[in-house]
Amino acid sequence: MLHVKHSFLRFFDVSSDRGNLPSMSDVAAAAQVSLATVDRVFNRRKGVKPRTVDRVLKSAVELGYIEVEERKLLSEPRPPNIAFLLPKGANPYLRLLGEKVRAIAETRLRDEIPVRCFFIEGFDAEALATALRHHAGWADGIAFMAIDHPLVREAAEEVSAGGTRLVTIVSDLPHPGREVYVGLDNQAAGRTAAFLLGRFCQMREGSVALVAGSRNYRAHAEREMGFLSLLEEAHPGLRVVGMREGHDDRNENYRHTLSLLEQNADLVGIYNVGGSSDGIGRALREQGRGSNIVFIGHGLTPDTRRLLIEGTMDVVINSDPDQIITQTLARFARAPDMRTNGDTHQRPLGMEVIFRENIPTRLK
Repeated sequence: MLHVKHSFLRFFDVSSDRGNLPSMSDVAAAAQVSLATVDRVFNRRKGVKPRTVDRVLKSAVELGYIEVEERKLLSEPRPPNIAFLLPKGANPYLRLLGEKVRAIAETRLRDEIPVRCFFIEGFDAEALATALRHHAGWADGIAFMAIDHPLVREAAEEVSAGGTRLVTIVSDLPHPGREVYVGLDNQAAGRTAAFLLGRFCQMREGSVALVAGSRNYRAHAEREMGFLSLLEEAHPGLRVVGMREGHDDRNENYRHTLSLLEQNADLVGIYNVGGSSDGIGRALREQGRGSNIVFIGHGLTPDTRRLLIEGTMDVVINSDPDQIITQTLARFARAPDMRTNGDTHQRPLGMEVIFRENIPTRLK
């Protein structure tokens, strides 16, 4: 399908019967290419070299299969096909991000960048690597929440070498094959969480717990690193009792929190590095600890909004999902050769620190 606005430009079908007029097979023979290549050129699909495109279109004009005006339009760069790959699961923030991408995909005009969103198995490096290779078959650019794993790095290298542009979102994968990372400075986010938790705690001593989705996500590991470093620097009396991996599942987070409360009578704070904070909040409410344990997490979603309003949660550190999408699409809209300028460390997204008293009037 051609992503152009001009109504006179017809769609090309290899099965069409044009009677005694030149056929696509005639064009293929004249250009000395396969019929499939002609089909890709006429429908502006990826994977055809510019000089081959020019040869096919020149032959088509000489045979009278297309007009000169049509050749000009078919020679114009087409909008890149973009795929977003997000982990499926119970993480409300990632669901919100995916819903926003899909809403954009449904409302895009045909001459704008075509966007599609796919949810793949979360915390599964092999599934992500497979998805990168699969969608590189049609996508000019892929935005994905990276898992820091050799399988993913190898797939990223293959895909980028094949010409598909890569942008990491939310969680980074430092790799020469990816153009840029779009998201928070996660180490700074972890330090911010530790600073606020230490200031909010009324006790100078006590235990503090961390809950994460998985350290396989660099975002979670960096948040943990930032949190631990500032806590050690500024609040040496607060003792970290360990990291629990809840895989962004509310039920796992609920069980972890019950266990932490049972095993640590001096628990004064919880930092949820990942998502599904509602499981932690449920455990705190049931145990009557919602008002005396400082609870900090990530992502303003309906569940964290409710927890803030009721007072179970104290702080939400947020990155605007609309900004993630906007900056990612803006990057892909730029010419691919912009990658050579070394601009792989664009400014991190703004960090929103949200309390009960400054909750936005509605979710964006």
